[in-house]
Amino acid sequence: MKLTDLFLAELDREADRTRRTLERVPEGRHDWKPHPKSMALGYLAVLVATLPTWLVMIINQDELDLQPPSGKKFSIPEWSTADDLVQIHDRGVEQARDAFRNTNDEYLLTTNWKLLVAGNVVGDDPRHVVLRETINHLAHHRGQLTVYLRLNDKPVPSIYGPSADEKTF
Repeated sequence: MKLTDLFLAELDREADRTRRTLERVPEGRHDWKPHPKSMALGYLAVLVATLPTWLVMIINQDELDLQPPSGKKFSIPEWSTADDLVQIHDRGVEQARDAFRNTNDEYLLTTNWKLLVAGNVVGDDPRHVVLRETINHLAHHRGQLTVYLRLNDKPVPSIYGPSADEKTF
């Protein structure tokens, strides 16, 4: 089996789980935080929604600078409803599917991708490694988001097994 097929299958599995989580994000709580050091709910939700677009960047770009010297940063889309988040996510997933379909295993195995901050390289790894870590990163932040849902009295979807709110999956 091709590596790109494995990534596509995993993307499809994770996309549905993420979508069901985003559907439950409470509206009007963008600034809510469980702790002063925590991310705001609105920022975390849109981060989860947009992480599939990072897969596209990793495949189609050679690097990303989170704080480029030019000052132009990676922009996060505006949203106001859970439906907006789902639409942002669905578009990103479709773009990621297209990116995987238009690349090949050799490219993912033999070329590196760089993450920079203010022009300084903080990561320089083979694309297949960065893609795998990004999917893990999505699962991590989605997990955080489910805690935020619980703390806001929203039902937590089943993800890798039943939740207290959904006994089936």
